[in-house]
Amino acid sequence: MKTIILIPSRMASSRFPGKPMAKIDGKPMIQRVWQQAINSKVGEVIVACSENEVLNLITSLGGKAILTDPKLQSGTDRIYSALMKINSTIEYDYIINLQGDMPLILPEQIKKVLEPLKNDYSIGTLATNLNQEEEMNSNVTKVVIEWENKTLGKAKSFFRKIKHQQKNIFHHVGIYSYTKNSLTKFVELPRSKNEIELNLEQYRAMDAGITIGIAFEPNIPISIDTKEDLITAESIIRAGYEKN
Repeated sequence: MKTIILIPSRMASSRFPGKPMAKIDGKPMIQRVWQQAINSKVGEVIVACSENEVLNLITSLGGKAILTDPKLQSGTDRIYSALMKINSTIEYDYIINLQGDMPLILPEQIKKVLEPLKNDYSIGTLATNLNQEEEMNSNVTKVVIEWENKTLGKAKSFFRKIKHQQKNIFHHVGIYSYTKNSLTKFVELPRSKNEIELNLEQYRAMDAGITIGIAFEPNIPISIDTKEDLITAESIIRAGYEKN
């Protein structure tokens, strides 16, 4: 099975402008994410960026990057746009959407997101345990899971605020895997009512009957949404978390 990792990157983040090029212990964030993707040895790695600054950095490192339209609404639309621009005779069976703001993700975690696809799900993603502080944090996306076994299950719903007592709530980790067909179908679908109201694009798939499989990951890689997160990530890296 041929796999490609696509990393969407956009400098115009509303909460953290210039985020991909923000340095963590001397290296730009997007470089760290790209390097971890390379280290996973899953397949080809391409950064789907919207600015020349990121493209020039990745190509200077010997990597591959493709410019995409800055007006694209989501990371999923961005990776699909990049995939369509790749001049390749290779037909990829699996596509991984690795967020450009996850510099602490480990190669093993990148590999794990393929597990749902290998078990007949159309889309795969990861989840980890939810702590008490995260329960109250509306920036943390939660997922209710119907488990098949201890490490694999089906996503039943996604949300940011817990409105009532529920079981099997976990912390969603924003890395995705797709089959070529499921990614194509996803980007061709109109935004669903739930997606618009909840601002969660997972519902575009679920409302259209596309199943999302969840692989359990005990160690969560943090996402960088604020400058405070950047400081936390730098401390973790200096403590020796990152595996090269």
